[in-house]
Amino acid sequence: IIVDEMFIMYVDGEVIVNKIKYAEEGPTVLLFVGVNGVGKTTTIGKIASMYKNKGKKVMLVAGDTFRAGAIEQLIEWGKRTDCKVISGSSKDPSSVIYDALEIANKENYDIVLVDTAGRLQNKANLMEELSKINRVIKKVIPDAPHETLLVIDATTGQNGISQAKSFKEITEITGIVLTKLDVTAKGGIVLAIKEEVNIPVKFVES
Repeated sequence: IIVDEMFIMYVDGEVIVNKIKYAEEGPTVLLFVGVNGVGKTTTIGKIASMYKNKGKKVMLVAGDTFRAGAIEQLIEWGKRTDCKVISGSSKDPSSVIYDALEIANKENYDIVLVDTAGRLQNKANLMEELSKINRVIKKVIPDAPHETLLVIDATTGQNGISQAKSFKEITEITGIVLTKLDVTAKGGIVLAIKEEVNIPVKFVES
């Protein structure tokens, strides 16, 4: 009964779509955003593995040019999942992403997973960076990104909801990825996020 009631609360009379929107033709671009430490890069690695196991041609893009070790971490995930990783010497993530999407188009990739820097302290800078990233993506693939997924650490509770609100102000979020749900009893965050920001949870990582 409790589960049924919670589901009714979550749906709230709407048709909930938690499926990923895929491109009708060409690469499907999934853009990952979120603050540092929530598990963005690890999540990308796991989702890459999932798609690889489904027989998809997957590319990882190291768009986090800010955090020390972020590129190396993504390259390691690329080795583990046998997926191509595009990184660059440029500190401008848009430049790296542009080059990656050009390759993805030419080499017929199915899925492109784009990592980004996790800075929320300075909203103006982050908003500008994400706006530029979105413009650059659309230059190469006009209907992309097909999903912008906000990664949230489920153990942070109310702080996770605050992050969701802040990122929703900055860019269009199409779905939530909840990480570390296996080490917390705070599963109610799923309902809270839906109530507060009305964004569906598309992946749960544990």
